[in-house]
Amino acid sequence: MRAIHAIQGKLLVAAMAACALPWTAVDAAHSRAAPADITVLVARRIHTMDVARPRAQAMAFDGDGRILALGTRDAVQAQFPAAALLDVGPTTVVPGLIDAHGHVAGLGLNAMRADLAGTTSKDEAVRRLRDFAADLPHGTWLLGRGWDQNRWAGKQFPSAGDLDAVFPDRPVWLRRVDGHAAWANSAALALVERDLSGDWQPDGGRIERDAQGRPTGIFIDEAMTLIDALVPELEDEVASQALALGMQAAVAHGLTGVHDAGVSLSTLKHYQQLADRGEMPMRVYAMADGDGEALDALCRGGLYQHPGGRLQMRAVKVFADGALGSRGAALLADYSDDPGNRGLMLASEQQLARVTAKARRCNVQVATHAIGDRGNRAVLDAYAGALGNKLGSDHRWRIEHAQVLAGTDLPRLGAMGVIASMQPTHATSDMAWAGDRLGPERIEHAYAWRELRDSGARLALGSDFPVESVDPRLGLYSATTRADAEGMPAGGWQPEENLTAFEALRGFTLDAAYASFDEDEIGSLEVGKRADFVVLAQDPLQIDPRQLRELTVLGTYVDGEAVYIGKVD
Repeated sequence: MRAIHAIQGKLLVAAMAACALPWTAVDAAHSRAAPADITVLVARRIHTMDVARPRAQAMAFDGDGRILALGTRDAVQAQFPAAALLDVGPTTVVPGLIDAHGHVAGLGLNAMRADLAGTTSKDEAVRRLRDFAADLPHGTWLLGRGWDQNRWAGKQFPSAGDLDAVFPDRPVWLRRVDGHAAWANSAALALVERDLSGDWQPDGGRIERDAQGRPTGIFIDEAMTLIDALVPELEDEVASQALALGMQAAVAHGLTGVHDAGVSLSTLKHYQQLADRGEMPMRVYAMADGDGEALDALCRGGLYQHPGGRLQMRAVKVFADGALGSRGAALLADYSDDPGNRGLMLASEQQLARVTAKARRCNVQVATHAIGDRGNRAVLDAYAGALGNKLGSDHRWRIEHAQVLAGTDLPRLGAMGVIASMQPTHATSDMAWAGDRLGPERIEHAYAWRELRDSGARLALGSDFPVESVDPRLGLYSATTRADAEGMPAGGWQPEENLTAFEALRGFTLDAAYASFDEDEIGSLEVGKRADFVVLAQDPLQIDPRQLRELTVLGTYVDGEAVYIGKVD
């Protein structure tokens, strides 16, 4: 690890010179009075997120990445007169940004598979697939992700026939943007041994069928396992490469940590191998993927912490329902735009009760995906039952997404100490059609960040990448404006739910750290904590919130070491 850090330090100085960044690095060799591994960072402004000292101009940290002091430039330099100087010029430093809900392997795999994000028609999606498949070996599955029928004319699901003309023989399997539906061609359907026709449905899923009962090629939630089981498993080298690519993309956007929501035991082992080699540029808070091998390992061996300090697993990710975009989110009443459909519960009340009780016995934090009002109510009821007399303890159980809540259920999160792990860009991505799905009454308690925060719930913010962009600047922007990239609608969508820039930044720093039991180590810049921070060209708490999308990330640091240095035009 230290050898890699030394190389990174040299690259940092070289990158600064090459990019003409507005700061200078002074080698500690010029100092004689202090240990050579102490660095003093000086900036125009440091936002610490520490209420006792909210701002500073300088910060000292040691070679192990521990913060030693914060204060004015003169005071900190006087305390450490011989330390190395990292003067980042007229910039703003904030604590390292933490995405409280992402999927690192999925982000990395997106760079290795067909990307359908942003396509505005089926024809455009098929053109991208044809271009991507040109370099694939014969017979290899064509895999991709990112399509969203809500962006296409008619907003109708595609079908296998839309793919068959171009891919008559190669199996094609394409995840929807939210990961809760997938699109197959006939070659992939033909590989399923079970007859997909008729009126039967798998538990927790749905096979879309035509009027004759034949599968259309669209599989929702648990139905996707019928095709997933046929896709060749990733080789170890590819799986590790996906994690590495995902982490590299994350730190390039200012993230120093991510809560990886749903990690298998095999993926944890790949993480461990990267951590053993000192090749993890960020902190990963891994959640076991449901009631399976990873959770059993936690129950047998206890909560996991890698000695390097950048990898841990002490939570389990559970699914209650599906997603709103594919009408799989479980609702208490019918979808307003699909009478008779109330979505899908991916776990029954009994299953939720069983896994939450197991997690409590094993001292494992529970983080449950719940989007619809029925799904959220089922989770809150399961938590109350499992925690019992420990409901008021420091359990920090979470609901992931918490998008649609009944008015009577919304205050329960704060009262029960349940964390709302929410993704601001979901609201601005969904706002064009969410009202159609939910109707005017239910939409009032959807994506309700302000209402939840004011009711006493703690908000840990993230993106759900690669469903949304990994870029936390977009989350800060959406949280404060509730508008799209063009600033529409004017004044924001349901602007009464806006957060302030400070609240949004706290959601990506200290509150995200709290959600992973890490607030004593990260999330704010305080003496004794880790020197995880981001250098920005602008001040996110001073500029107009409409400019937050344009923040310039100049550097990302973990344990005081540069893991990303931005380019300056």
